[in-house]
Amino acid sequence: MPPEDSHSRDEGSTRWIGRSLERFEDAALLRGAGQFVDDLPVPPGQVHVAFLRSPLAHADIDAINTFPALELDGVIAVITGEDIVRLSRPFITGVRIDAPQYALATDRVRYVGEPLAMVVAIDRYRAEDALDAITVAYTPRAAVSRPTAALEKDCERLHSSLSSNVVHDRSFSYGQPEMAVSQAAHTITHRFSYPRNHCTPIECCGVMARYNEAEDIYEVVANFQGPYTLHTVMARSLNVPTNRLRLKTPPDSGGSFGVKQAVFPYVVALALAAKVTGRPVKWIEDRIEHLSGTTSATNRETTLTAAFASDGRLTCLDYDQIEDCGAYLRAPEPATLYRMHGNMTGAYRVENLRIRNRVVVTNKTPTGLMRGFGGPQVYFPLERIMDMASAALGIDPLKIRRINLVRPEEMPYRTASGALLDSGDYPASLHYALEHGGWQALLERRTAARTSGRLYGIGCAAVVEPSVSNMGYITTLLTPSEREASGPKNGALASATVSFDPGGSIAVTSDSIPQGQGHRTVLAQVVADVFGVEPATISVVSEHDTLRDPWSIAAGNYSSRFAAVVAGTAYQAACRLRERLARIAANELNVLPDDIHFGDNRISSLVNPDNHTSLARCAAAAHWSPLSLEQDQPPGLRETVFWTMPQLTEPDTADRINSSGSYGFIFDFCGVEIDPVTSQVKIDKYVTLHDAGILLNPMLADGQIRGGFAHAVGAALYEELAYSDDGNFLSGTLADYLLPTVFEVPEPMILHFGSPSSFTPLGAKGLGEGNSMSTPVCLANAVADALDYCVDTLPMTASRVDGWIRSDEPAPPASLQGQAVASGGSVLEGSGTSQVAVTPLRVWQALFDEATLANVLPGCHLVQRQPDGGYYADLSVGVGPVRGRFQTRLEFSDLDEPRSLRVSGTAQGPLGVAALGGVISIDPLATGAHIQLDYQVRVTGKIVVVGSRLVDTAVHTLVQRFLSDLALYLEHGSPRPGVFARIARWARSLH
Repeated sequence: MPPEDSHSRDEGSTRWIGRSLERFEDAALLRGAGQFVDDLPVPPGQVHVAFLRSPLAHADIDAINTFPALELDGVIAVITGEDIVRLSRPFITGVRIDAPQYALATDRVRYVGEPLAMVVAIDRYRAEDALDAITVAYTPRAAVSRPTAALEKDCERLHSSLSSNVVHDRSFSYGQPEMAVSQAAHTITHRFSYPRNHCTPIECCGVMARYNEAEDIYEVVANFQGPYTLHTVMARSLNVPTNRLRLKTPPDSGGSFGVKQAVFPYVVALALAAKVTGRPVKWIEDRIEHLSGTTSATNRETTLTAAFASDGRLTCLDYDQIEDCGAYLRAPEPATLYRMHGNMTGAYRVENLRIRNRVVVTNKTPTGLMRGFGGPQVYFPLERIMDMASAALGIDPLKIRRINLVRPEEMPYRTASGALLDSGDYPASLHYALEHGGWQALLERRTAARTSGRLYGIGCAAVVEPSVSNMGYITTLLTPSEREASGPKNGALASATVSFDPGGSIAVTSDSIPQGQGHRTVLAQVVADVFGVEPATISVVSEHDTLRDPWSIAAGNYSSRFAAVVAGTAYQAACRLRERLARIAANELNVLPDDIHFGDNRISSLVNPDNHTSLARCAAAAHWSPLSLEQDQPPGLRETVFWTMPQLTEPDTADRINSSGSYGFIFDFCGVEIDPVTSQVKIDKYVTLHDAGILLNPMLADGQIRGGFAHAVGAALYEELAYSDDGNFLSGTLADYLLPTVFEVPEPMILHFGSPSSFTPLGAKGLGEGNSMSTPVCLANAVADALDYCVDTLPMTASRVDGWIRSDEPAPPASLQGQAVASGGSVLEGSGTSQVAVTPLRVWQALFDEATLANVLPGCHLVQRQPDGGYYADLSVGVGPVRGRFQTRLEFSDLDEPRSLRVSGTAQGPLGVAALGGVISIDPLATGAHIQLDYQVRVTGKIVVVGSRLVDTAVHTLVQRFLSDLALYLEHGSPRPGVFARIARWARSLH
């Protein structure tokens, strides 16, 4: 069965749906004329906001001194958590727990990057400078960074009002899982770890807010993507009715992929700042803020048991899932855990299913929507264990999947936990991919590679891609009695409006907030088909305004709902409008409404095409001559449709839930080769087949697939939001959070095998998130095949793969001898050296001289010797884009004059805390002395966010600069001599 290219439920008119029309959005974007949030007009008197963020993972806030910041020129206000508590209410969550979260931290900080104060100033520069003037006194607490550690009873509690860090624990059983496992011929159990990763859109978050005191209305513009359930959350936090929070979105957004859902706490913060100052306020997020403080995907620990019959039939799946949602259970969490609940069996026929879900809080960024939203965390263990079962049972990986795939005659197929798979021929799709994707040739390539001694592997994955989330799926976390008490939650309401103006032109609006996908183009195509006009003549409004445009709590751009329901709802609105036009035209042409045809910008008789009228003329009559319409015809031409899928009911009493409205099918296979020297994984070939029903615009569909594939390559091989054991964030810049570029992302072979959905108006299914689910595990299966190794975690970085290749990893190089600095944080080790043309005794004396230290310590403002013999120093230090002042304490011990001494100390400032340990050795030379500093530094806090590479380089540079400047100062009386002195010193260093 070949893929279908077009589809229509009307008259056979398929002129535009199914065509690869170029995007209308691109003309403005390519000319730099897009309208992003930072491009919008600046209202008079607008001021700017900058956030003070926690440098520590977990600490009590003892005091915040904002007075020095308030005294700075241009600073209008400094708002702290105390103000936020007075002005707002905590955010509501899906799980009722006593762990309140506000827009700013109040009593305690719980993750690096958590905002605890905001400065409002006349420009962003002054606001940023004022942050450095705020001092905060902390009492550090132990941090919890691993979800398994959060389960321990004696670990530090993030929220003292809770009895533990486990905030949700619920088990489910479908069929007879215990019996299935006990009777199985083979069972396989393994633990899998899925890491945190990010979406990294090219545009970060942005908010503009103003407060209308006369009407108590907050007007906010933000690149918020939805879901609009969070509008209620924001309004409640602001203590206003929902119609007093006017939320608008800009026409353009530079990507989101889920992450811009997390702008909602900043919407509340900026709204309150506008109220406090009485001025319009603006905040544009920078990249460090975005990576460290916005949100991320959940990291999940899954223990999966799969039971198989002797012939390879999968008889039971048993999931034990531990979900790490970060420091707060922030709405819509724990939705990541439950979005996939209905289809935890994937593409397979499994009658017996058991699930245990536990949600923990840790000292990390709160989690939220990310591309794939729960799918990658489910399919990584499921498709890995299918390959493990293949090896254990001696059944080919393709065959074991074929045995278990849902059959076409069973569609629509009800899964054990309640999903209703709408359509598809999974076995035929798999066969189509193998035949047209070159499977046999790939097998031959692997054989040839292995014959020549190369590390080459093949992997595959079969997944079901859910789309159009049921707004009731999150209530599965409640017991049936709790759900009954709270009232039913179900559906996936979408809205769209199609209208004709008095000039006969067509306009379309919808409640889906575009993030770069091409909504304007596709909606124009859909509506153009209905009226028989050119899509370019239709105006599609891409921005949204909650006080102007129709919307519901399900509104927004998420769960791949646009093609399946939003475009379908626009189609329905257009069809209703066409029916009204047909009656008007039938009266004018003196024919029956059934004899009306739309096409070529006119309305004509099917029987006599010469009997026609202009579409614009007919539509204008409803405005210019409303009395000429039939009595039951309303004046004007405008139709707004709200539509939901009747299949999306609330969970039943057995906790079965159809958690999504439509389900696509994806089958991927790939070949990878691993460099035995660098351990780098190279994707040699990648084939991905999609059944997404009817493709409304195949070119844009393929673009979405490529984007999802690029995200997935990053998740599989490069990207991880890393935290140390004490909660320090280690990957806050793109130097350490590695994104794949065009050089690392190959062009996938994209195939389509369409089976129209029987549940959606246009037969379309969601598309764009699927490769985020299928590709990471497909690549993992290929790497496991190449290395004959059980891959159970991601990303498969070169360093990690190297450990798999070489099990006997060499010991790390010898580090600093003697007492180490305190454990935890980012520990950096190294040494610096310098030569000086003075005696060792002169070097020794200089190290204890205040004036010398003031001249040679990098960024030094002040050095004072303390009564106990130690030294106090005020230093400014910069690492990449991060710079700040540190209050430093240095002590010298183990004195062996003039040969060596031990130096130790601490430095504390807004960027975090550093602890230093080191040994300075002074050895005599014929022409002077050789100085060496072997150091070990532990760094915690915001400064670590820039990434270990930058910090390591910066520390080494600072040490080397200190030694070099010391030598220059001793020789020339200045750490920065003239060029000739530098040349002379360089020449001596060559001997």
